[in-house]
Amino acid sequence: MLTIAQEDLIAATAPVVAEHLNTITARFYPLMFERYPEVKPLFNQTHQSSGGQARALAGAVLAYVGARHSREAVNRLLAPVISKHVSLNILPEHYPIVGECLMAAIGEVLGDAVTPEIADAWGALYGELADVLIAAEQGRYDSFAATRGGWQGLRRFRIARLHDESSEIRSLYLEPLEGPLFSFTPGQYIGMRLVTPNGAIHRHYSLSHTPNDAFCRISVKREPHGQSSNYLHSLTVGDEIDLLPPGGELTLGDHQGPVLLLSAGVGQTPMLPLLDAALAAGRQIIYLHAARNPDVHAFDASLTALAAQHPDQLHYQVCYEQADTLPRHAHLGVIERDWLARQLVDNNVSAEALEAFVIGPHGFMQAMIKTLTTLGVPVSHCHYEHFGPSITITAEPAIA
Repeated sequence: MLTIAQEDLIAATAPVVAEHLNTITARFYPLMFERYPEVKPLFNQTHQSSGGQARALAGAVLAYVGARHSREAVNRLLAPVISKHVSLNILPEHYPIVGECLMAAIGEVLGDAVTPEIADAWGALYGELADVLIAAEQGRYDSFAATRGGWQGLRRFRIARLHDESSEIRSLYLEPLEGPLFSFTPGQYIGMRLVTPNGAIHRHYSLSHTPNDAFCRISVKREPHGQSSNYLHSLTVGDEIDLLPPGGELTLGDHQGPVLLLSAGVGQTPMLPLLDAALAAGRQIIYLHAARNPDVHAFDASLTALAAQHPDQLHYQVCYEQADTLPRHAHLGVIERDWLARQLVDNNVSAEALEAFVIGPHGFMQAMIKTLTTLGVPVSHCHYEHFGPSITITAEPAIA
């Protein structure tokens, strides 16, 4: 627990640290990789190069400073962090490494302004945050390991089947080498450790199929320069990979009202098990997807079949930026406000009662959530999750 003097120092110096925090976190990662190269595979180097990981860390630190006296706010802030840490197998011994390098980066950037007392106060703050995360993550590890098919750390799986869903998305059906399959909540992702020709890397991929006892599935878009996606697309049936426990907070919960599933590109992968769960719960569903063209659009046939099987429960539409011909459930263009509003009106869905799940590139999620709030969907009813570093999405207040 921080002393009163340390609390006062944190409050007094937080504005200065905030002003330089992006510089501090940008320095922190190279410093940590230089001192402790063994942790580098835990971090996506594309996100490092873009600065996304550093910005996400800076935002999380600042948010924790403001939220730490509210348990509810801390739980809400740290839930996605804990999920990602569990699916990376982050352990208590990793936290001193981060603390050492973060404090060293603060010292380098702020120089003599960091007195021993200030350093002790911020060190104590980090220690408090580390203790909260360590306890929460151990609880997750223990809870999942106690379930049927659960484990902690790495577990070996083999590729049982491969299926090309589109010109750029391939599904990998995975089964454990030993023991039963695990359970997960629809909408979650799985962690994995891949040993590629360029070394070991850790990644997360959404679980794209409803939980069952036969297999788990990921569906991977091949990116032109994606180290993990190109490696996964090179694998064949019988090849093996290591999985880590599932995580993620993008789940349906206990609500019973109408659901909007709104996705773009490969963002639809967590939507598929969410859709199955919503159908099983008897909820009214509007499923809207944006794709560049029909050639890259995955899962259209299965979604069309589901819509035909559940005509009174599921409304499915897709927007193509380009298409020579359009099926009846397709629209040429992008998802924009008036078209989105018409989907709600045509299906007699109240915006205030709607629970929306939005997944895709950051710009898409930002635009869609802002649009939804202008239509009257409460911000608290808009759920999203980033494939990469978490970035806060803001929404404009609803227009009266």
